[in-house]
Amino acid sequence: MDRFSIKDIEALTGIKAATLRMWETRYNLVEPKRSTTNIRYYDQDDLRKLLGVAALMRQGAKISHLAKMQAEELHQAVLHQELAPLPLDERLEALTLAMISLDEPAFQRLLTRAFDQCGVEEAMMDLIFPFFRRIGILWQTGSINPAHEHFITNIIRQKLIVAIDRLAEQAGPGSSTGPSQSARRYLLYLPEGEFHELGLLFASFLLKARGQQVAYIGANVPYPDLFVLDQQYRPDFTLFSMTSSLAQDSVADYVARIKQDFPRCTHLVTGPLAVLAEGLVPWEAPLVLVKDFKDLIGRVEAYAAGMSVAI
Repeated sequence: MDRFSIKDIEALTGIKAATLRMWETRYNLVEPKRSTTNIRYYDQDDLRKLLGVAALMRQGAKISHLAKMQAEELHQAVLHQELAPLPLDERLEALTLAMISLDEPAFQRLLTRAFDQCGVEEAMMDLIFPFFRRIGILWQTGSINPAHEHFITNIIRQKLIVAIDRLAEQAGPGSSTGPSQSARRYLLYLPEGEFHELGLLFASFLLKARGQQVAYIGANVPYPDLFVLDQQYRPDFTLFSMTSSLAQDSVADYVARIKQDFPRCTHLVTGPLAVLAEGLVPWEAPLVLVKDFKDLIGRVEAYAAGMSVAI
């Protein structure tokens, strides 16, 4: 998608629509185009420029100075800024710019610095997931091509897998960072028809970082396979996410089947569809609705300490 409304621009850059119109008039910062039906829009070059302007203004640059800069000058100034240790919230513009441009090296650099400076957990919760929320509305309206989502998701997924592998290496023989004596067994999967794996991967990292035993099965797991997994792994908990429409069952039907067929262990259910169905599903043992990652962390730590947690 190469057309953006002024609302899209405001959502992506943080520049208010009224401010942008004033800059257009006073500084000729960008020149919006018109569709054949006379609808105002901005193209990707405009978005890149405005993202750069927003990032530099956060560092104290004046719009009167930035408006005089050519596109390449702005780009170089943003690259120079990228080398500085910025607060997490100021990386949003740079991440968005790298996504729009499909600039993998820039996106990789930003992720690596965030992970190194803040740690995986803080970077994911304070930067990456807010970044997804920020651009989510643009996916819904079609202002960003699904290819952009696949582009960034695959890069972040690779980073998470590396981080999880490092936890496994640190938990080698003689290490004190492996599963603790109070570790519980968690089975992580996505139901059949579910493919949005990023949140589940991060959950795996959170669990392993807290010394829990994790069997990560992944996406699109057929329901009959759960019987085999339950018999072989004997989990204390399952954790699954419901993000998109299920292939056959509604949320209520699916969790009702889980409750009936696997009453032995506790089932932690998360994801947008599960949260939306909060009032439609009787959330009672062994079903637990997990609303977000902070909720998950609190429950996992409480379970490890042998504490009971209200559903």
